Formats: sequence, C-alpha cells, structure tokens
Amino acid sequence: MKFAFAIVFCNFVSKWKDMIKLVIFDLDGTLLNSVEDLGRAVNHALSLRGYKTHNMDDYRYFVGNGVRKLIERALRASLGHDAEPELQEAVLADFMPYYIAHKCDYTRPYTGIPELLQTLDQQGVKIAVASNKFIDGTQALVRNFFPSIRFASVLGQREDVPVKPHPQIVFDILSEAGVTASETLYVGDTGIDMQTARNAGVESIGVLWGFRTERELIENGAVHIVSKPSEILNFISK
Repeated sequence: MKFAFAIVFCNFVSKWKDMIKLVIFDLDGTLLNSVEDLGRAVNHALSLRGYKTHNMDDYRYFVGNGVRKLIERALRASLGHDAEPELQEAVLADFMPYYIAHKCDYTRPYTGIPELLQTLDQQGVKIAVASNKFIDGTQALVRNFFPSIRFASVLGQREDVPVKPHPQIVFDILSEAGVTASETLYVGDTGIDMQTARNAGVESIGVLWGFRTERELIENGAVHIVSKPSEILNFISK
C-alpha cells in the first residue's frame, strides 16, 4: 500500500514539475502580422535611391533575422548581388525613421492572439516576447497592441547580444522570469524560431498562420504544430 501511494505521489510531483509556467512568443509572424508595414518601409527606403521594390509576399522570406538582415536580403533581391556594407547602412538609415513612424499602419494581432494572451494571463502563466526586431520597436508594438497583458519580459535585438537562433535571448528571459527551460514553451513561425528553441533546450510550437511554411518548421525541429492560437492551450498542462 505504501509503495503504491509512493508511485502515485511521485507521478503527481513529476506532472506538477512539468507544468508550463512560461510561454515565450516570437513577435512578427506569431503575435503580429507586421509584414505590410515592414515591407512598405523597406520599399520606401529602396525607392529613395531608385532601386527595385518588392511585393509583400517577398518580405515574408526577407524578415526573421533582424533588421540588418532584412535590408541585406531586400537589397540583394533588388541588385541581383550583395550590396556593399556602406549601402546597406545607408538604406537602413532611410528605413528606420519611416518604419518607426508607420509601424502600426497595417500591423495587427492575428485572430485569436489577444484572447490567447488574456487566457494565459488569467491562468497565471507567465508570458514573454523574444524578437529579432530592434528592442525599442519590439517593446513599442507590444505596449500598443497588448496594453492590458502582463509580460514577464519583452526583449528584442540588443547591441552586443547575438540574434536568434542563438539562445541568449531565451536564457535572459528565463532568468528574468525565474522559470526553468523544462517549464517553458517557445512559440514561433519560422525555422529560426524552432532552432532557437532547440538551442535553448525548450519545447517548441510552430504556428501555421505566420510568414513561413509547415515544411520549414518541421525541418527545423518543431516539436508541435498548431493552426490556430487556441490550440496552444492544449500544451500548457502536460
């Protein structure tokens, strides 16, 4: 009898330890559909110098690795070859003020995201954002679109901190939130996000409403795939 009780108790403790206490979200393509504002801002910067602009579908594959990589990819597609670093910096300088002024023109949360965040918040699950977007833009967008949600941490690209898929941003969030990797889910829409989760040792969920394909998510190690935000709630208590 004592042995059976011990087994039941240990199983209960094990399940309790595995309960998810923190969900880390990517921003662009996961919480927010921001591709139109990003694309329009880059096209503005390209057009100032007479370079070829791109349609919004192209930008679904240009984004994901930070703003400098976005500019690099857009210029390469315009010129047909890699641009000199000086040109990339000049186009970036034209991009930034336009994007900051217009970052909320077309950007909106994906359907079901506000409700998901509210539910997690009400359940006492901590919420964080880990983005490769520059940190000021990341935090401004989160404040604008989710003002009532309590975030444990909102981090974007910072000077002298490597961008995703390097896991440092996740490690910093875990430290700030006081949560372990085994108690954490990472939710994103790109292969970079899935690699980030794997590098950080956290369980990943790939979402199908974002910028990339299911194939990319699976090839980069997505543990779970969901097609709508409410499905994420199924993984909170394992």
